[in-house]
Amino acid sequence: MTNKSDYIIRLEKEEDHKAVENLVRESFWNVYRPGCSEHYVIHVLRDDPAFIPELDFVMEKDGAIIGQNMFMRTIIEADDGRIIGVLTMGPICIAPELKRKGYGKALLDYSLEKAAEMGFGAVLFEGNIGFYGNSGFDYASKFGIRYHDLPEDADASFFLCKELIPGYLDDITGVYQTPQGYYVDDADVEEFDKEFPPKVKLKLPGQIFG
Repeated sequence: MTNKSDYIIRLEKEEDHKAVENLVRESFWNVYRPGCSEHYVIHVLRDDPAFIPELDFVMEKDGAIIGQNMFMRTIIEADDGRIIGVLTMGPICIAPELKRKGYGKALLDYSLEKAAEMGFGAVLFEGNIGFYGNSGFDYASKFGIRYHDLPEDADASFFLCKELIPGYLDDITGVYQTPQGYYVDDADVEEFDKEFPPKVKLKLPGQIFG
């Protein structure tokens, strides 16, 4: 656990689950699609064999959970036939009213430090280089790692990588595989969402999914 002037970062507890899911829902609602699925994704991932409980963090301020981040084990299928163990990350979020105040970077940097302490070699995930670049992420293409199912001429600037062990991905090229747990059924999301207060789904400019 870390404790700064106005927040603490600690491991998520079972009694935090609903509050965390609600925070994730509030943070992602109408951002990438009308509504969101991330709150159901985190609900499902906690029971996934690839989930890492030791890297499942919440950030607390004034007794309320204001942020969370979590990691999953996954692999790179190297072009030479090797299977390279790596991490992926997220959902990660900060309460909407506290974004752009430094809390997100503090949570991210702390959780990456803990992942490195556990001996993991690299983290790959989908994100915005404008934010994650400040914590040492770069385009995964610079490491020779390709995103599964993405055509060669497609824009892969969303696909980021950070080595936790310097040189971990040297001499490796290959294809990154998203853990299957991230793929959820829309009908299951709809059913799960009924457990939360009603919110209006909006189709907004900039959303990736319809």
